[in-house]
Amino acid sequence: MSDTALTGTTAPDPRGPGAAGSPPLLEVRGVTKAFGHGRRRLTALDGVDVRLMRGETLGLVGESGCGKSTLARVVLGLERPDSGTVRFDGTDPFALEGKELLAWRRRVQMVFQDPFASLNARMSAADLISEPWRTHRDIVPTAKDRERRVRELLSLVGLRESDAHRYPGEFSGGQRQRIGIARALALDPDLIVCDEPVSALDLSVQAQVLNVLSELRERLGVSYVFISHDLSVVRHVSDRVTVMYLGKVIEHGRTEDVFDRPLHPYTAALMSAAPTLDVSGQALGEEIPLRGEIPSPYAIPSGCRFRTRCWKSEARCAETAPPAVTREGAADTGADTGDRQHAALCHFPLLAGERGA
Repeated sequence: MSDTALTGTTAPDPRGPGAAGSPPLLEVRGVTKAFGHGRRRLTALDGVDVRLMRGETLGLVGESGCGKSTLARVVLGLERPDSGTVRFDGTDPFALEGKELLAWRRRVQMVFQDPFASLNARMSAADLISEPWRTHRDIVPTAKDRERRVRELLSLVGLRESDAHRYPGEFSGGQRQRIGIARALALDPDLIVCDEPVSALDLSVQAQVLNVLSELRERLGVSYVFISHDLSVVRHVSDRVTVMYLGKVIEHGRTEDVFDRPLHPYTAALMSAAPTLDVSGQALGEEIPLRGEIPSPYAIPSGCRFRTRCWKSEARCAETAPPAVTREGAADTGADTGDRQHAALCHFPLLAGERGA
């Protein structure tokens, strides 16, 4: 790609040009969230934009402390943003109260990282899966219906109906995570936030759980926000990827574009450092070193916040915030997600043939 193929704009817009089809299920625009006061004020999210279409999986990646979990809590309605907007199916969830808020909470569920800690060891699988119906009584009103629905959900996630009366300690880690997935599905949600859902599992079990999530998306049309440090997992499950660094989205695009042709030096460094098996037959690139440690979120560097670790950094990186550069996504999976734009915040984006590009 030539230099002219990169276009500068004022901000990376995750909607992309000419977004088509149905409106997004989730749209986060300019969201900021800070904690603390005075000099000890930590900005966890700084003008974050995220867009998720129905039936889509958005991978959310970045090192610890980048703001992934805070963004997940905002999406789940557990943290109110200081500024910016959140729209879920066109509705602001933070404007809802009472029955309307309760009805909205049915539509957004979560699968946790630790499949054992997230399950009450004193409750059977049937009790764990049916627990949400104690609050949302109208979904499965009778005991007979609950028993039938529990069996259906167990079967849906690849467990036996007879497992309903077993307890978490009697299951393997992968089986426990399947119970967690079944519980998340109990309210027929539109969106499931998956926070490192396979990181505590063995590799072979990870593949099984990821296949379950993929099959459920195909069968039910559920959407996922998938948070993970494991880039190989993110590439496997995601339609699009958002890369975060110190509370800001620094790159966003379709998975194939971000992984195969990263624009931001930080993204390229993450990709190069990720352990991977060369199953494609392509040569693995040289690892790109990152200088130093992640800066303190209480003292974010001026200009480009990644400049203190970037091998391409120059004087202007410290003086001014980087502009957005966009590249039209080349990948075409045949799915209309309404988003083909590939964007990054960088003074010196990677070009074709450059190290990491």
